[in-house]
Amino acid sequence: MILLSDPRISAIPLGDVGEPLVDLRGVASLRVDDRLADADGAYAHLREGAVARLLAAQRSLPDGLRLLVVEAYRPLRLQQEYFSGYQDELRSRYPAWDSARLHVEASKYVSPPSVAPHSTGGTVDLTLVDAAGLEVDMGTAVNDSPVASGNACFTAATHIAPAARHNRYVLGVALRAAGFVNYPTEWWHWSYGDRYWALQTRADQTRYGPVDLP
Repeated sequence: MILLSDPRISAIPLGDVGEPLVDLRGVASLRVDDRLADADGAYAHLREGAVARLLAAQRSLPDGLRLLVVEAYRPLRLQQEYFSGYQDELRSRYPAWDSARLHVEASKYVSPPSVAPHSTGGTVDLTLVDAAGLEVDMGTAVNDSPVASGNACFTAATHIAPAARHNRYVLGVALRAAGFVNYPTEWWHWSYGDRYWALQTRADQTRYGPVDLP
């Protein structure tokens, strides 16, 4: 399992094709949850090319299932707050861990700001909903941490119900076929065009670098 703290990730050159950020709340066929909504609406933005791939993934889902976007773009400032806050939580829980261990363990749940996928606008946290708009069983809630879930949030976790494993499989088939890659410690986290995507697809550089919300 390659984590975002791995030096191979930060070594990938940054490129950017210049695609704009699109407000997903204006895309009629997509559902956007507001649990992580911010005043600027940053959470609901995604790069244009990633939006097209997200729509393709949704079209390939079995009848009765749709995607539910929880969070897409995240400003670097907020990424730093999340990462530092989770490190503090781990430091309090595991006082024997040194700074290097804290950095690695924190990266299983929150990306180090230096390689933050969400800040490129190419990454999205999402889940599946049924025809009634209700979230299906995915084994854990979106954004459950490895510590809190006993690693059940890991995409390939086996200690979850068969129905949840099947739903993760269905989600993964659709998103991988559309060109997204998954971060293996978070079943809900899928990216296109960022450094983790570049490593997994052996691209020479990223398609998207860090971007500011207009």
